[in-house]
Amino acid sequence: EVQLQASGGGLVQGGGSLRLSCAASGFSFDDYAIGWFRQAPGKEREGVSCISSSDRSTYYADSVKGRFTISSDNAKTTMYLQMNSLKPEDTAVYYCAADLNLYGSEYVCQNGNVMDYWGKGTQVTVSS
Repeated sequence: EVQLQASGGGLVQGGGSLRLSCAASGFSFDDYAIGWFRQAPGKEREGVSCISSSDRSTYYADSVKGRFTISSDNAKTTMYLQMNSLKPEDTAVYYCAADLNLYGSEYVCQNGNVMDYWGKGTQVTVSS
């Protein structure tokens, strides 16, 4: 059974850092598009960063570019989102997702509904 488990959220002061992890069970990310999405209260879900399955290209939302980094371990069973220089507007529930689609990384992030597998969210709260 394919499962994703996200962890690493918490409360941090503005300017601080957090690293989110997403562990996969039942599969590895080798052939999967993967990504991190977030949803703040009263707002639509936003694609934060994604990696395509085809060419492993990476996309970052403009709001996080230069501050966040997506990666995975060598075994391709855990993905990470390193978040630096956090801002109060980064406060949201963060979700990891994966899918066997062949879309580009930007398309995946902008159309999260193409992702079949989702982890439960992890709350990130950034204080000012």
